[in-house]
Amino acid sequence: MPISPLRPVAVAALLVGLVSTGVVPAAQTPSAGPGRQAAADTPLAADLRRGFESRLAAVVEELDGVAGYAIIDLTTGRRFDRLAGDAFPTASTIKLAVLYELLKQAEEGRLDLDRITPLDRAQTVAGSGILQHLRAPSLSLRDHAALMMILSDNTATNVVIDAVGMDRVNARMTAIGATPTLLRRKMMDAAAAARGDENVASPGALARTATLLWRGEGLTAASREEAHRILRQVGGQIRRATPARVPVFSKTGSLAAVRAEAAVVDLEGRPYAMAVMTTYLAADADGDRAVFEIASAAHGYFERLAAGGAYGRRP
Repeated sequence: MPISPLRPVAVAALLVGLVSTGVVPAAQTPSAGPGRQAAADTPLAADLRRGFESRLAAVVEELDGVAGYAIIDLTTGRRFDRLAGDAFPTASTIKLAVLYELLKQAEEGRLDLDRITPLDRAQTVAGSGILQHLRAPSLSLRDHAALMMILSDNTATNVVIDAVGMDRVNARMTAIGATPTLLRRKMMDAAAAARGDENVASPGALARTATLLWRGEGLTAASREEAHRILRQVGGQIRRATPARVPVFSKTGSLAAVRAEAAVVDLEGRPYAMAVMTTYLAADADGDRAVFEIASAAHGYFERLAAGGAYGRRP
């Protein structure tokens, strides 16, 4: 008797059974990790999604300026984009790219993260950070990286940029598909900024870089742990819009008329990446508010998907 081919539903059920018994590793399924299963896109879940999209549109409509965002469901890959491929000024969010390159070069043996050297006072610049106020600090590149991200220290950033090279940062971003990302000047280089050599990236590129650092893609486990250790200590509007119990791995950026943030929010059952970039702001506080409101809307949406499954009923 001929054997009937398995129907798609039967195949799916068989795969679920194999995964649950360990015959097929969970990494081969679409879910983001053990126990993280995407809710079916039922009509009810689709209506929730449309409401989320409407909230995002309302925030952008009310902003006196220009905003772009990329929000990515890391469980299903679904994206919510606005101007996600357009180049915006990054402010300090460009430091995500610098951090990734630093970790890669350390893995390649090009530099030693733990070699301690005195700070060259010629590298000291104003703006954010603490190093400009210290008399004779001696630090490792690992410590400079922590200051670069957690305090957004501009002097520490320039030390790291000198160590890794701007061209190598840009080449790496192209190689990992985080384009357009261009590091064109060091921090507080007024002459370069006046020439139009602005550091730029797109919301999509920032979200990708943040995701790679969180997942550790292309990095060793030790480098991934180092990225987590540093990025989890960064504050900002995304962190403020997210309950304290939820880990957030982020970087902020601010310039006159510019606000930008990128993060991975490791929500149990529904992690997501997001980047919000604003420019041409009539008031800087409006950009902060837009980032907060978009981040708040994103958390509300993904938290309900994580808790409510396909039909919205909480356990």
